[in-house]
This record gives sequence, C-alpha cells and structure tokens, in this order.
Amino acid sequence: MREIQAAQIRDTVRSLILQASYVIGDDVRSRVAGCLAEEPSPSGRAVLSQLLENYDIARQERIAICQDTGMCVVFLDIGQDVHIAGGDLTQAVNDAVRSAYSEGYLRKSVVGDPLFARVNTKDNTPAVLHTRIVPGENVSILVSPKGFGSENMSAVKMLVVAEGVEGVVRFVVDTVKNAGPNPCPPVIVGVGIGGTMEKAAELAKRMTARPVDQPNEDPRYAALEERILNEINALGIGPAGIGGRTSALKVSIATYPTHIAGLPVAVNLCCHAARHAQALL
Repeated sequence: MREIQAAQIRDTVRSLILQASYVIGDDVRSRVAGCLAEEPSPSGRAVLSQLLENYDIARQERIAICQDTGMCVVFLDIGQDVHIAGGDLTQAVNDAVRSAYSEGYLRKSVVGDPLFARVNTKDNTPAVLHTRIVPGENVSILVSPKGFGSENMSAVKMLVVAEGVEGVVRFVVDTVKNAGPNPCPPVIVGVGIGGTMEKAAELAKRMTARPVDQPNEDPRYAALEERILNEINALGIGPAGIGGRTSALKVSIATYPTHIAGLPVAVNLCCHAARHAQALL
C-alpha cells in the first residue's frame, strides 16, 4: 500500500490549473498552425493568426489564455493500492482551486446556487470532481478548466437504436451547426457514445482533453471521427464564426457498453482555448 498525502494532490492540482490557464498544449498549437496554412478564407486566416499570437503572449507573460477561466473539472484515477492520508480529498482539490484562482489572478465565475440566489462563491469553488478506482499505486490527475461559452452549446440525446451511425453523425454535426459562433470556434468536439445519459456526458468531457494528434485506437471510430470532422468543417462556420473551413480542430470519440434498448450520445464542445494539464503521482 502506497501512501500519498492529500497536500501533495492539492499542490499538484494547483500547479496544473495555473499551467492549463497560461500554456496551450503543443498539440493544439500545432493543429491551429497547420489549419492556418490550409485555411482558404482571409478572415479565417487572420483569426487563426491572432489565436497563435494570443497563445504566445499568454505563455510568455503568464496571463490567462481566455478571460473566461472556467469552472474546474478534475479527473482523478486513483490506484486501488493507494492510501490518501492527511486530509479530505475533495477539500484538497477545492483548496487547490481556491489558491490557484487567487494567486493566478484568474476570473472567479462559480455561483453557489444555480437557480435562485446565484451568488458568486468568490474563489471559483467547488470543482467538478470525477474519480475512478484503477489498478496500481499511482494517482493520475487531469485538470480541465472549462469555459461556458462552449459548455453551453453542448448536448445529450438518447437516440433510437435504429438511427445508428447516421443518427450519431447527424446529431453531432447539427449540434455544432446550431452552436454557430457561440462556442468560439475552432472547437474541439468530444463525443461520448453508450453507457447511460450521464456516462455518455462524462465520456464526451474526457474526450475534449484527448490530444488532437491522437487518433482513435479503433479504426472504425477513427474513420467516423474523420468523417464527422470533415462534415463540420464543410459547414463554413470558420474561425470565430466569421466564415472559413476551420470550424473544428478535432473530433474525439469514446464509447462504453450500453443497454440493448438505448443509444446515448453526448457532445461536449470545447473552444480553441482547450485548457488541460495532466500529472502522475
């Protein structure tokens, strides 16, 4: 049994939040640069150039990539041979959020009650925490501060089984089409297929953090990702929604077994400020 202190998890999450908020992943930056070289629209090229400049300024000056610094989503894969000692895990994560958003001068956007009072918690807590128990004696931490321009454009649908592949394609493409400029394209499209309603949504959320240069391991789903991406980019939404081919950078699909009577599909959109950072303890 390996012992990991809650304080170590706290400090790691805090560091990952700051990293994700200031430094775009090399995979995303490279994809945007590649799209710039291929974008036929002059206005689209101008936007993509500005995005690249923005990434560089954020990294060099340690300032937020986007003014919407998001609500923190934290995925913890905890080895079954790990004992977390020295404090409460959830509190450790929220302490990390509180510290990072204060120290990093990141906008605090979370309200305590979602419907009635809607009073700002003033420290961006609580985080949304997803935990899984996995084999081993490590803790894998993935932090994804999620902005709500794109989050608000996400959707879940319980398809009829007979709708099959074509139904999935139509739902995903229509979700991006209906979102238009609102999620700050070019977007990353996370898709979850299977499980139950909430499982599909969690899968889709995880997929927004999958490296954009990583294809699906299943060739059937890799081909489906490419097909959906091409159909989205044929919509003409373009960078910032002002026209062009680069409407999406990547479509990433994750699946899970489901009931014989169901075909749950979730689409989680993530803007070009695809902030995430990962560490292994």
